[in-house]
Amino acid sequence: MASNAIGTVLLIPTFLDEGNLETIPAYVVAAVKECQVFFVENERTARRYLKQLWKEMVIDQYEWFAIHKAEEEVRSQFRQQLQRGKTIGIISEAGCPGVADPGQLLVATAQEMGARVKPLVGPSSILLALMASGMNGQCFKFNGYLPIDNQQRSRVLKELELESAKKDCTQIFIETPYRNNQLIDSIIAHCKPNTRLCIAVDITGGEETIQTRTLSAWQKNKPDIHKRPAIFLMQAQ
Repeated sequence: MASNAIGTVLLIPTFLDEGNLETIPAYVVAAVKECQVFFVENERTARRYLKQLWKEMVIDQYEWFAIHKAEEEVRSQFRQQLQRGKTIGIISEAGCPGVADPGQLLVATAQEMGARVKPLVGPSSILLALMASGMNGQCFKFNGYLPIDNQQRSRVLKELELESAKKDCTQIFIETPYRNNQLIDSIIAHCKPNTRLCIAVDITGGEETIQTRTLSAWQKNKPDIHKRPAIFLMQAQ
């Protein structure tokens, strides 16, 4: 007889730096072994990651679905798997699923269906950068990517700086790695010299650097972080 039980969703963290698997807690392997189906942002890298975690894993024994942007077709497949009572693992490309990640839409679907959703501890570049920045960890806001257009970006940066000063809030944002240096130039050009900026690069990696300075100090010694994964945090006075 078929079970009417709704399945379970496990949010499986992955590494931020491929060379540092130690950031993944041991209990994640036990969780992976419970899964029957995986919804992943990138199937190739997810398969490789899971084989690193659990060498005996027979990859082809599991069902695989690519999340992309969690289009309606993917959500429909996700609902079907939950209705079949499956234990589903969600894996993003870096860090924690559901945080700055398309897996959020699948988690929302699971919540709507009343499924059990279990988040597993792992590295989050956003939180690790905030922890090391020395900025306000009581009030912070993650803004994702800023606009590419120069005029729009300068306007948004000024708005974020104003909000930071008004609310004593840390503003956190990211950029496509090959545009990192241009973003730093924009921040220095459009924000106040005494505003603090933390640049967190290669978090958990061998070349990790996390430094907080005023914009006037950064202007005197601008870093070259072209094509390196980075998180930016800003707090105005």
